Amino acid sequence: MLVDIIAGARPNFMKIAPIIHEIKRVNSEKLNYRLIHTGQHYDKRMSADFFDQLNIPKPDVNLESGSGTQAEQTAKIMVRYEKLLLESPSDLTLVVGDVTSTMACSIVAKKIKSRVAHVEGGIRSFDQGMPEEINRMVTDSISDYFFTTSATANENLKKEGVSNDQIFFVGNTMIDTLLANRARFVQPAFWSELGLSQGEYMVMTLHRPANVDEEANLIELISTVMDNSAEIAFVFPIHPRTAQVFKNAGWSHPRLHLVEPLPYLEFNYLVENSKGVITDSGGITEETTVMGVPCMTLRDNTERPETCTVGTNELLGTDPRAVIPAMEKLLSGEWKKGDIPPLWDGKCAERIVKQLLKISEEF
Repeated sequence: MLVDIIAGARPNFMKIAPIIHEIKRVNSEKLNYRLIHTGQHYDKRMSADFFDQLNIPKPDVNLESGSGTQAEQTAKIMVRYEKLLLESPSDLTLVVGDVTSTMACSIVAKKIKSRVAHVEGGIRSFDQGMPEEINRMVTDSISDYFFTTSATANENLKKEGVSNDQIFFVGNTMIDTLLANRARFVQPAFWSELGLSQGEYMVMTLHRPANVDEEANLIELISTVMDNSAEIAFVFPIHPRTAQVFKNAGWSHPRLHLVEPLPYLEFNYLVENSKGVITDSGGITEETTVMGVPCMTLRDNTERPETCTVGTNELLGTDPRAVIPAMEKLLSGEWKKGDIPPLWDGKCAERIVKQLLKISEEF
């Protein structure tokens, strides 16, 4: 069985790496793969960093879809992936996460009567204002197999009519990557320059339009954080577009350190050694849960509720004032300890590949 493994954006790299490593380890004649990079997010330096650090092989195919609107990206990915499949078919398209590439390649595969497997199937924010939620819903509505991260995801799928024999509760490939590389985390080059020390700073990541696109809103949010964080320094790996908002506003703070986006090993060193994280990312809440790092999520909803009910994450909403009591709790040492969700044990890829081998017997 030939499996197309689809990667389109940086979060996908962490999710596919352990699956590729396990396929290679098993080395079965029944299971071969083709790595497809759609080029949805392509920064030569960052892509090279992720592929090198996570030991991901060079893609077999790069669709080079590039940037553009959601519709433009979707169209380019679909046209180019369809051309590839018509010229060189695969038996199964394996997609991960919830980016545009996930949805686009799933649609193409199903329309030419190939099968689709969705890693991270069933997660829901129930907020259709998020493009990612649309991608999840569309992908899950046409997938044949679902590799899930939680019991909540399983129940979401069942409520949508998916049968039990299509659902495989396997855990979280992001955590496979985290645990496999934890001993390899690398101190960022700016560590000494900024005078950082373990547990004496916080990490901030913001990228969602609701938080970063409006200058006044972003500055109010950051100001509230800084005004209610005692003398704690903040390190903010920041997207150039968001950095431009700060520049246009002429706003800065002596305890807020804006740095360029970091490679995987450096970023997770920074997170693991921090006092806590403020973010609007879903994936980071999973990593902080496993590392036992306090996490505040500046969103009104989450597709990963287990990071709140089991882990170290708390959902604050998007009102900047919600940061104030959360910071008080953190600084007073009263943040919850959290636990690790079931099957987030570093063996998710083993379970996925074991099931893929069973599926291969159908071909």
